[in-house]
Amino acid sequence: MAFPRHARRCSTSSALPLLALLLSILLAIAMPGVAVATPLPPTSPGAETPAEPVAPTVDPDLESPSRTMRTYLEAMTAATSAESTAERSAALDEAMKCFAFTTIEGRVARESVAGKLYRVLNRIKEVDYWFDFTAFRDDPDASRFVYFPQVDGPDYIVEHRRFASLTSAKITLSKNDAGEWRFSPETVESVNELYRDLESLPERFGTEGVPLTIDLWVRARMPDWSKRGAFLTVEYWQWIGLGAIVFLGFLVDLMIRLTLRIVWGRLDRHRGIDRDRSLIRSAVWPFGLLGASTIWLLTIDALGLPPTPLAIVTVSARVVLTIASVMAAFRLVDLIGAWLQAHAHRTATRVDDVLVPLIRKTLKTLIVVVGAIYVAESLDFEILPLLTGLGIGGLAVAFAAKDTIENFFGSIAVILDGPFEIGDWVKIGDVEGTVEAMGVRSTRVRTFYNSLVSVPNASLVRATVDNYGRRRYRRFTSTLAVRYDTPPEKIEAFCEGVRELIRVHPYTRKDSYHVWLNGFGEHSLDILLYTFHECPDWSTELRERHRLMIDIVRLADRVGVSFAFPTQTIHLQREDGDDHEPAPTPGSSAEIASRQLGVEAAQAITANARWRSTTPGAVSFGGVGVEGLSRREGGATGASDVV
Repeated sequence: MAFPRHARRCSTSSALPLLALLLSILLAIAMPGVAVATPLPPTSPGAETPAEPVAPTVDPDLESPSRTMRTYLEAMTAATSAESTAERSAALDEAMKCFAFTTIEGRVARESVAGKLYRVLNRIKEVDYWFDFTAFRDDPDASRFVYFPQVDGPDYIVEHRRFASLTSAKITLSKNDAGEWRFSPETVESVNELYRDLESLPERFGTEGVPLTIDLWVRARMPDWSKRGAFLTVEYWQWIGLGAIVFLGFLVDLMIRLTLRIVWGRLDRHRGIDRDRSLIRSAVWPFGLLGASTIWLLTIDALGLPPTPLAIVTVSARVVLTIASVMAAFRLVDLIGAWLQAHAHRTATRVDDVLVPLIRKTLKTLIVVVGAIYVAESLDFEILPLLTGLGIGGLAVAFAAKDTIENFFGSIAVILDGPFEIGDWVKIGDVEGTVEAMGVRSTRVRTFYNSLVSVPNASLVRATVDNYGRRRYRRFTSTLAVRYDTPPEKIEAFCEGVRELIRVHPYTRKDSYHVWLNGFGEHSLDILLYTFHECPDWSTELRERHRLMIDIVRLADRVGVSFAFPTQTIHLQREDGDDHEPAPTPGSSAEIASRQLGVEAAQAITANARWRSTTPGAVSFGGVGVEGLSRREGGATGASDVV
């Protein structure tokens, strides 16, 4: 736009308030009988006087309607003649500060408003600063000034009135609380209507070389019929563009999901995994929606929508983008967590088995919080006052969340200290069972009654944890009661045979065991059996106890030892004498012979056992019939026993 470039004039009206203030001070000093000063309260020598409130600084470029208009036009003229992108961007920043943008966000949309208003002004009247101070009535008490249309004023304003018959929109400037004048929000809202109504008029004052914004470039290539009408303030070509953008987003969504399904399927086939296709489809859909919403958000500014429709569409696209981002992040966390969990199962330590689920839950919680903040910002909810309120009431929040905070730090302490791991058999106070899962707030223990007990992590810091799962050896002690009429040689052979069973069984500890005649019971001779099993779990321990005890029963039958049970025996003794004959005195090699007999008996019992060649694995639970047992017995050795 062409307009004279004269030096800016300073209005004397801005100095009147200052002169009035100085004059009142002089009158108060010269006429003390008229103005009586209120005595101030005495202050201590070190006391500080309260600071006077500082008035907000007014931008000189926006101190009046005329200055705002001149700043805007100079900036737009500089943008048309800019030789570099940086110079043009700086000039547009200077122009956009002259607008009160309340409903429009994004640089592209704001540049569009500035460019459209510049073209409107080039069609209605040239701004001439030689006489335009009359048109811009710089009244210090005014808060709103109408530039177009003006219904009164000098004769040269008649040109505005003639153009005003073509549109009902207005160009107004308003003053904010800081005293700065800007194009009002109503003007920003009506720029699209102004541009559409006055587009048919010629650009009278020269805008050759004015760079078009994206939406104006697209609009210039639309047919005339699509620019002459509007539905719900949105022009026909913009409706067509909305449909095209939505279709483009769904096309991108389809392509992304199809590509991910193909790549995922090939990876599964390469690794020999037969995965359900419905699971893959449900896993990749957030990524397709993420791509579609990104396309919508990036291309919506190219339509140059009016502020209200633009705000609705932009907020909707941002909400969809945020939700899709949260869901996609959830999928990524699940995928990475599954990979880490599989890697953790292959390691010897179980700390990572606890740490991976905890990190997964923490990341998901963080993702939800960040997503909620972004959704709130997209819906124009004020997050800062909420955070400020939390800061002010932080003490109350801390007391209210004391248990949650204690449990969280308790979980960290448990992970660092590592008193137990997933799958350990533990006893925590009155709770005894297997650790099933560990969360941010509590640790879940599956009891032997199959109930699930949640133990707060804060109590674990102070509780005594008895970890049976950390035992290297599992003790087995019992009393083998044999009849009183068992000969000593058979007792010796039986004890040595039990020792031999302990030495040959696969899971028994070989360096510490005791099998001795240990007491005379009321109904039996008591043999102490004290040994250990080196087993990974309780199920394997029970199985190995079973095998050992079965072999002990077989050994007793082979060496001729009978187990005692509570009985009462009545002996009748003749008075004329005792016909009892004492047992023969054993020879020097009797004990060795008895032990040799027990060893041979134990070896004969276990000679054909499968575990003599291959150590059995852990117990696995699954139904198996007689045919399955036969196949397992005849198949490969070393497999786990199936219960």
